Amino acid sequence: MKKILALILALVMALSLVACGNKDDDGGKDGKTIKVGLICIGDENDQGYTYNFIRGKEAATEALKAKGINVEWVVKYNIGEDSKCEDANIELAEEGCKIIINNSFGHEPFMLKVAPDYPDITFIGCTNQASWCDDLKNTHNAFANIYEGRYLAGVVAGMKLQEMIDGGKITADKAVIGYVGAFSFAEVISGFTSYYLGAKSVCPSVTMKVQFVGSWSDATAEGTAADALCDAGCVLISQHSDNTTPATTAQSKGAFHTGYNNDMISVAPEASLIGTRIDWSVYFTHAIETIVNGGELEQDWCKGLADGAVVMTDLNTKIAAAGTADKLAAVEKDIKDGKLQVFDTSKFTVQGAAVTNSFALDTNGDFAPDSEEAVFDGAYHESYFQSAPYFALQIDGITWLNSAF
Repeated sequence: MKKILALILALVMALSLVACGNKDDDGGKDGKTIKVGLICIGDENDQGYTYNFIRGKEAATEALKAKGINVEWVVKYNIGEDSKCEDANIELAEEGCKIIINNSFGHEPFMLKVAPDYPDITFIGCTNQASWCDDLKNTHNAFANIYEGRYLAGVVAGMKLQEMIDGGKITADKAVIGYVGAFSFAEVISGFTSYYLGAKSVCPSVTMKVQFVGSWSDATAEGTAADALCDAGCVLISQHSDNTTPATTAQSKGAFHTGYNNDMISVAPEASLIGTRIDWSVYFTHAIETIVNGGELEQDWCKGLADGAVVMTDLNTKIAAAGTADKLAAVEKDIKDGKLQVFDTSKFTVQGAAVTNSFALDTNGDFAPDSEEAVFDGAYHESYFQSAPYFALQIDGITWLNSAF
């Protein structure tokens, strides 16, 4: 009898272990697993651009896990905008990735060379513009309205500058922002213009100087550019570049700073006021869930503050101007509600002229796809016709210090 009871007990325990082994970590839901490749131009040690993508990847993994979707990521770091990117796409395809995400603007041409050979794999180019209008069904573009976040960061900067003016620390004509820009592409121009307009909305005398470095990620060049801008009289530094060196340089020169892609207060607590970033987890979650569930992914995707795709980093209340938090909340609400248009054409001029037609002032090719007119209803509608920015007007109040890249 004891032998029979022991046998029954052993059988029950075995069945229990089998049952537990079949459960997913999401609480027993029927799990689905997908392998996703991510090609990065840098690595998370930049504490900026690629680090932000890794944060997005990790947050999306958790969000999808709660939906019963398990993601097996294969990440390739430090892949340049060259033939190595083509190789990386092929390698990920051959490793069984069903989705392959390229995270840098210059990755797309190499991705597009590979995509036709793997029609059953979804290829995504982040911050790009060619995939959405090509004749391939498996290529896609994604970006976010980061210009909205940059406008808000500009408001924070402008309030600090105006506080310095009102407190007698600088005169109105010394309210000069220095901006470290990667390239003179529309994406960068759109970003520093929206930033400047945000600053100007609260500090009317502000001007800006832009120094291009010719690279998305060159820590040394970015720091050198920030140093030169400070020496040129800039009392506040911002950036569209991947590293933290503009922040640390600003602090070393006694200037203030606003960042991109990451909270940079930890590296420059006496300088960095705030930052803005794209929350890539919003798109990653959407794209992966759509593919896993057999849906059709948009060829071109773009969301902003209202959808949580653009977020602000923490405000450094120790050094921000008084009243900044309340002002920031009010302006953010107006952008989300559509009451405030970032590129309100009544707020800027180009060579002294009002902007009524984007094509009349075009110096860099079409501003919007299919010859669409981006200026209507009193505003330039950025990322309205395609996700990738196309604002490339050189507005008054902003000076380019070096040749375009």
